[in-house]
Amino acid sequence: MAFSFSPKLGIDLGTTTVLVFVPGKGIVLNEPSVVAVSQETNRLLAVGNEAKEMIGRTPGEIVAYRPMKDGVIADYRVTEAMLRYFIRSALGRWNLFRPEVMISVPAGVTSTERRAVVEAATKAGAREAYVVKEPILAAIGAGIPIQEARGHMIVDIGGGTTDVAVISLGGIVASTSVKCAGNRIDRAIADYIRKTANLSIGDKMAEEVKIHIGSAVPVEEELTMMVKGRDHLTGLPRSLEVGTNEVVRAIGKELRTMVNAIKDVLQETPPELAADIIDNGITMTGGSSQLRNLPELIFRRTGVKARMAKDPQYCVAKGTGEALKHLDAYKKAIISKR
Repeated sequence: MAFSFSPKLGIDLGTTTVLVFVPGKGIVLNEPSVVAVSQETNRLLAVGNEAKEMIGRTPGEIVAYRPMKDGVIADYRVTEAMLRYFIRSALGRWNLFRPEVMISVPAGVTSTERRAVVEAATKAGAREAYVVKEPILAAIGAGIPIQEARGHMIVDIGGGTTDVAVISLGGIVASTSVKCAGNRIDRAIADYIRKTANLSIGDKMAEEVKIHIGSAVPVEEELTMMVKGRDHLTGLPRSLEVGTNEVVRAIGKELRTMVNAIKDVLQETPPELAADIIDNGITMTGGSSQLRNLPELIFRRTGVKARMAKDPQYCVAKGTGEALKHLDAYKKAIISKR
C-alpha cells in the first residue's frame, strides 16, 4: 500500500501566476510565474515573488522573464526548474514521496504542448502527472455540476489565454482558446498611452491602471489615476492623469477579440445546449475576468447573461483540488495522460 502515501498536488500553471492546491489544505502557494536567471552562469537566481520584483529593474547580467507564453511552455528548462521549486515549496523539504500532480492546460493545447507539460512535471519530481483542460477545471472550481446532461458555458480569462467552452456530461462540447487576455490588455494600455501622450510606461504600471480604473464599457463617473513613466521626447520622468474611458478606448480591440471567441463557441453549440446556456448564463472565471463591467459588455454583445464565479482567480486551482479528491470519478471523463 505504499502508493497511498503519495501526496497530491494541483497546479494551475498560468502565464502570469502559478497556484498550487493541496487537497485538505487549499491553496498553499500563489506566486507569479516569473524566473530570474543569471546570464553568465545560467543559474536560477529567484522564482516567483522574488523574481517578479526584479522585472524591469535588473542589472544587465540578470534576466527576469516568464517561461510560459500564452498559457504554453515557451522555455522548457526554466519551466521545469520553476515547477520543481513550486512542488518542493508546497510539500516541504522533508517530503520523501513523489507527488501525483494535476496540471491545467489551455483548451486549445496541442498534443506536443501537452506532452511538454507532463514531461516537465515528471522531471520536476512528480510520480504521475495528469493534464486537464482549463475550462473543465474552472467549471469544477466554480461549483458547476459538470457531470449532468445540461449545457454550461465557462469563460476563463487568465493572463495569456481566454478559454471559452461549453461543457455537458463532463466533457467539452465546443470550445476555443484565444491568445488574448490580461497581458494583451496591459500591453494595449501601455501602447495607447505611448501613442496619445508620448509617455512610456512599464508593464506593472499598465497592470495597475487596468486594475484600479479599467472598465469594459464606458462609464459616466470616471475614475482617474496618476500614471508615471518616461517622456518619449525629453527622456525625462513625467506623470499624467488617465481616466477610465480612455482605458476603455485603449482596450477595445482586445475586448472585441474576447467577445468574438464567446460568439464563435455559441454559434457552434447544439440548439439544446444553447437553450440551457440561455437559462444558466455564462460563468466567468480567471483573474482577468474581474475587469469592471465585463459581464455587462458580454451581455450587450451576446444577449446572454454573464456572471462572475466566486473567487474567479482561484477557480482553476480549486478545480484541480476537487478533481484530485475524486480522481477515479474524473479519470475517465477528463484526463488525457499522454
